[in-house]
Amino acid sequence: MALRLLGSSFPSSITTGSLVTKAWLNKSEKLSKEYNLKHNSRGIFERGSTITTCEKHDEKKYLMNVTQSHEAEPHSQTILKSIIHALDAFRKFSRFYAFIAMIVGSFSSSLLAVDNLSELSPTFFNGFLQYVAAFFFMHMYIVGVNQLADLEIDKINKPYLPLASGVYSFRNGVILVTSFLFTSFGVGWIIGSKPLLWALFGSFFLMSAYSVDLPLLRWKKSTILSVMANVFSMLISFNFGPFFHMKVFMLKKKAIFPRSLVFATAVMGIFYGIIMLAKDISDIEGDKMAGLQTLAVRLGPKKVFWFCVFLLEMAYGVAIMIGASSPFFWSKFFVVLSHAIMALFVWYRATLVDLSSKDSLQAFYMVIFKLIYTENILMLFVR
Repeated sequence: MALRLLGSSFPSSITTGSLVTKAWLNKSEKLSKEYNLKHNSRGIFERGSTITTCEKHDEKKYLMNVTQSHEAEPHSQTILKSIIHALDAFRKFSRFYAFIAMIVGSFSSSLLAVDNLSELSPTFFNGFLQYVAAFFFMHMYIVGVNQLADLEIDKINKPYLPLASGVYSFRNGVILVTSFLFTSFGVGWIIGSKPLLWALFGSFFLMSAYSVDLPLLRWKKSTILSVMANVFSMLISFNFGPFFHMKVFMLKKKAIFPRSLVFATAVMGIFYGIIMLAKDISDIEGDKMAGLQTLAVRLGPKKVFWFCVFLLEMAYGVAIMIGASSPFFWSKFFVVLSHAIMALFVWYRATLVDLSSKDSLQAFYMVIFKLIYTENILMLFVR
């Protein structure tokens, strides 16, 4: 009986305890859930914020590491590109094709001052390098002052030039040009050659008068003055200057005018005039807007182009006549034959020019410079 009562009471107590426990557990669980819901929700947001911040920080740090790891190569490439860009701008500013013509012409004229091969000594080459060094800076002054004076015109005709395109500021251009001018005269003064100094001064005066827009200057506005300034400037710097620098200053001889120098004056003067007329053919648009009455503006590109071709053929005709009058057969044969071939080449090349294309006209203008290079070499055979 007692066992039965004990047995019957035991499940009851377990049940009661279970209910109490279950109720307490349910309440605790409910409170726990509410607490967790309340705090965990804040924790989630806080964790989410923390994770997001951390992730952002890690991502930023990763990107920085990636950038730093790959930045060395692009940075070096950027520096290299900047150097190449600077050199290219300086090349466009310098117009080196004209300076090459000066080197070829001055070397040929320097050789005319030599009477025998024994004079081709280190003294000769040293004197030639002196002349080229001084005239390099004068050349830079000439092309620079012309670009400064023609800034607005070049924005139309030659927008690729560094001053016209804005790569060089006007102020920096003035500083460059002034520095080149003083350096040129400084080098000439140090060398102490009077023919060189006179050649530098002559080129400076004539090309400044051609370019600078001041009273009684800006000879570019007149076709006659423009051609005269450039022809005499090129004859001085390409032919007379180097000849007398070598003959008088370096070789210590009397100044004479050999037959070859007379030939150079006659024939090369025509070439230099052609260069000036041909230069304006592709620049008509900008010259019109600037009010420059060049021959190309007045007559049109076609007439001026064929006039230049006619002058080239005339120059070769003069060369053939001078060559034919030489007392030396080898000189007569070579000069006549070479200039006859050049005359045929010029006529053939002229027929290929598209007069409606600025690029085609510019290409022919560059051909004329190559003809000048060649002619300065051919004149060495005139005797």
